[in-house]
Amino acid sequence: MGKVTGFREYPRELPPRRPVIERVNDWFEVYRDFPEEKVRAQGARCMDCGVPFCHTGCPLNNIIPDWNDLVYRDRWQEAIRRLHATNNFPEFTGRICPAPCEASCVLGINEPPVTIRQIEKSVIEHAWSAGWIRPEPPMVETEHRVAVIGSGPAGLAAAQQLRRAGHKVTVYEKNEKAGGLLRFGIPNFKLEKHILERRLQQLVEEGIEFVTNAHVGVNVSVAELRRNHDALLLAGGAEQPRDLPLPGRELKGIHYAVDYLSQSNRRCEGIDLRSDEEIVATGKRVVIIGGGDTGADCLGTTHRQHAKSVHQFELLPMPPAERSPSTPWPLWPMQLRTESSHEEGGIREWSISTTAFHGNGDGRVSGLAGVSVGPPPKFEPVAASEFFLECDMVLLAMGFVGPVRSGLLQQLGVKLDNRGNVATDETYMSSVPGVFAAGDVRRGQSLVVWAIQEGRSAARGIDAYLRARSAAS
Repeated sequence: MGKVTGFREYPRELPPRRPVIERVNDWFEVYRDFPEEKVRAQGARCMDCGVPFCHTGCPLNNIIPDWNDLVYRDRWQEAIRRLHATNNFPEFTGRICPAPCEASCVLGINEPPVTIRQIEKSVIEHAWSAGWIRPEPPMVETEHRVAVIGSGPAGLAAAQQLRRAGHKVTVYEKNEKAGGLLRFGIPNFKLEKHILERRLQQLVEEGIEFVTNAHVGVNVSVAELRRNHDALLLAGGAEQPRDLPLPGRELKGIHYAVDYLSQSNRRCEGIDLRSDEEIVATGKRVVIIGGGDTGADCLGTTHRQHAKSVHQFELLPMPPAERSPSTPWPLWPMQLRTESSHEEGGIREWSISTTAFHGNGDGRVSGLAGVSVGPPPKFEPVAASEFFLECDMVLLAMGFVGPVRSGLLQQLGVKLDNRGNVATDETYMSSVPGVFAAGDVRRGQSLVVWAIQEGRSAARGIDAYLRARSAAS
């Protein structure tokens, strides 16, 4: 490494967040810019470890120490080459990945870990500003055609890899614009959509065709798609949200988090809401059920819509402030995480189980009943802890249970695993020859970094399959 004593000389430092009073009145990203000299100092904290556990902590196996060192040495163009060698979209992971690489950083054993995610984001933004990110069309074209169904991070990563291998790639997206959850699920204050648009433009200029408003299995024929392509990649995500079937669930005003976030993002972009019912928190008493990332995204969105009050309930007990002994380094730590949305307001409560929803006679939710519970796995109710909370809106942010089975998957007849996801072999091919799967549709709800890794791996399997077919013909 360029500075072997850097980890002793420089403390961990991140860019400051914009003041709460400012950011809750707009939809821009919450972080201020970070000067390059500070980024370089953070790169110097990388320790030249004998075994860099960050490599395996990252699902993409990013070559993290190399580009940390290159940043410290002010060799940014080499750094982006090293970063792009394993990660198609570091501008996404540098913003919305929870950074499992940092959890496995060797420095993190007894000091704050290296700011890997911030360095990654700085490298890619430097590269875009310098004009180094250009289309990279293939040198040689094949005659193979591949259909990618779904334009989230898995589908986009696979499409880019396959196109650069010379195959003709068409991406089918059921919504009006490409991007999947990057566009319709992640709020703008975490990922402004011009960040997505510039990368999509690169893919188009590389020769990838995007067909939007194309819901395969609904308004696009599965049989016709198979006839016109040599391989299909299923990358439609795990879109079936987890429900909470309690008394009163039928009341109006109880919504899935994904529907709420999708509408909010559509408003920001001026896109039709695709719903007769407008879901907006302005002036309402809101309860968010679910304490994970999706719940935090809902929380930040309700603040920007100026809800009257917000409660966020989590079934699990409050994690410890520091890494739990049950998840020692280099495992992903069980510990309390405070997102920017939690700084902005709301009441965060733990060990809460909702037991019923109540209405006020007009068919709309007016409150919910709940109880405090003990630890898992039993979650036994605590005596005399029952409560009633008035509310006008409930958002169910409890994750997803897998892909939607009806439509595409049913018509293809692909086998599912015991969790209801598409089952594949080691090449990512499903039980139907020539049909592959990647991302959340294959592994279940997961991280954007896993989606990119899955897309890249599936592309490798598809490329090998197509070339084997060519060799055999």
